[in-house]
Amino acid sequence: MEYVQERVTTLHDLTGDVPDAPTGDAAVVVPMTDRECGTRAAERVLAELEAVGPGAVVVPLRAPSERVAAFREWLASFDLPLELLWCNGPRTGDLLARHGLDGATGKGRDVWLALGVAAERADYVVVHDADAKTYDASWVPRLLAPLTGEFSFTKGYYARVEDDRLYGRLFRLFYEPLVAALAERHDAAVLEYLAAFRYALAGEFGLTADLARSLRVEREWGLEVGTLGDAFAHAGFAGTAQVDLGRYEHDHRGVAGPDGLSAMSEGVADALFRVCETESVDPDYPSLARRYRETADRFVRQYAADAAHNGLTYDPAAEREQVATYADAVAPPDDAGVLPAWSDVGLTPGAVLDATRPRVPQRPSD
Repeated sequence: MEYVQERVTTLHDLTGDVPDAPTGDAAVVVPMTDRECGTRAAERVLAELEAVGPGAVVVPLRAPSERVAAFREWLASFDLPLELLWCNGPRTGDLLARHGLDGATGKGRDVWLALGVAAERADYVVVHDADAKTYDASWVPRLLAPLTGEFSFTKGYYARVEDDRLYGRLFRLFYEPLVAALAERHDAAVLEYLAAFRYALAGEFGLTADLARSLRVEREWGLEVGTLGDAFAHAGFAGTAQVDLGRYEHDHRGVAGPDGLSAMSEGVADALFRVCETESVDPDYPSLARRYRETADRFVRQYAADAAHNGLTYDPAAEREQVATYADAVAPPDDAGVLPAWSDVGLTPGAVLDATRPRVPQRPSD
């Protein structure tokens, strides 16, 4: 157990006590895809949320049309004040196109749609994933409680140790050394902020409704990093806290493939470099790719020592292979990635609810 503070306030779990929090004044956003329907992890998440008693639960869903009815029926089995948003339905796409917001789809766009609805429903918003096998009802109040005081943004962190090995590979081997390599050449407050988070790629965060309306959101895999960038702009060091959520276990992705860690690294890099450019940090991309690999090699040595100290399995050669793969993502960002703040669009949460609400086919009369 330790109680070291970072540049942002770090709230540890030193006693096991769960802080008092206004859960009834909070909306919980739980993004899902059709693969979550009925899984043990998602069942646990929703069952634990029943004990939390949030004011609203918003589930932005990305799924084919033939799966939506089964998904809605499954969600209805939980005693929760739940709103289901079918984010890739045709009416959703038409609505966004009419407002000039069409473009790439992904987790970030789904969460953005849900944030507008959630901020209309409650004073506070908590966002977390649905794939945590270790999800606990304490997570929501832990993320929520600091928001009732001096903080407007909270970020969860946790240990990623499973099956006698270290996980969290995209954070350990890509984000963390890449931010460190940038900080070696650029004296910028935003890089100090980004480096202060113990698990910057965690999907668990909390924020006030006002901040939820003010965030620009990455459309795809860069959601978590882009959120940190806008949290820096609006909440800053003083308004940010990170919260100990213990341990986290979930299903793991491979490196290759359209949903693998390699593709995710591209989204993370795009978001990170957009944040840098917004804050007047101008990376030298050709030299940065080399310096990232050199810095990542140092991290591999350090993690190898940590794993050995704890009797964990560790494969430095495999870790360095991943570093070489991720280095390809070190390149200038594309132009397609960010949705504007809700406060800057003419779209209303009511219109989103209407467009994303799955319509039940009418049965023919006898």
